[in-house]
Amino acid sequence: MLTRRTVIATGLAAAAAALPGTASAALPVVDMETVVKAAQIDPRRADSAITPGSRDGVRLVEQALQAKGLLAATYVDGHFGTRTIDAYAAWQRSLGYTGLDATGLPGPTSLRLLGEGRFTLTRVLSPGAVATWRGVPVNARTKAMLLEAERLLGRQFTISQGSYSPGEDPTSAGTHDGGGALDLAVDGLTATQRTTSVRRLREVGFAAWLRTPSQGNWPYHVHAIALADTDQSTPARNQAGDYYLGFNGLANRGPDDGPQVTKVTWEEYQRAR
Repeated sequence: MLTRRTVIATGLAAAAAALPGTASAALPVVDMETVVKAAQIDPRRADSAITPGSRDGVRLVEQALQAKGLLAATYVDGHFGTRTIDAYAAWQRSLGYTGLDATGLPGPTSLRLLGEGRFTLTRVLSPGAVATWRGVPVNARTKAMLLEAERLLGRQFTISQGSYSPGEDPTSAGTHDGGGALDLAVDGLTATQRTTSVRRLREVGFAAWLRTPSQGNWPYHVHAIALADTDQSTPARNQAGDYYLGFNGLANRGPDDGPQVTKVTWEEYQRAR
């Protein structure tokens, strides 16, 4: 099966082989970080507001989708809403992607290919390779994020559920089907320690919440979604968007009940260190 991860090396090689010329040098630049942020947030908005800093890049992506006959001109507006998500998913399918690789969330290879002759990319995002770590599948980016949160916290988490595990836990509603999703045990921790755990995870770029038995059919645990992970499932992408918008990541879309921090991605956290 063709996936973003199996063709990414091909895409990178093609990009490296392209000779720089006058035309390519003049192409506009799309900031992938801001485009992915908009693709997480905008579909969860109740209006057509535009994610700050994303308008120009999203418009360039939308213009490219329009040129391929996938998006009506009326939706080329800088708002990466549900119509743009659907159009981008159609673009991914046209490349041969299926399932979790065709959710409408831009990945590095599909975005590069969409931009050929139209735009180039900066601040490219990639989840990295997937491997089994501490008994669960995670990608390299999620692993690095968790290790940094542990360093700040001064202790190691126990992972009760990893990423890339479709169908493993029906109560997760598909959030763990793709990348960037973790459930972390909090057995034996005080209320203060649980809150601090959530805070440290948020500080390095996770949308994280303490889940309680009163919220669902599960024990106390921390649920974490790595912001800007391009391998996210659609439910995980929705949770990331809700986190940015101040919700709790649950189906009831209640107010965020976690510790308040400056919301950053892993890349933004690293640049600020």
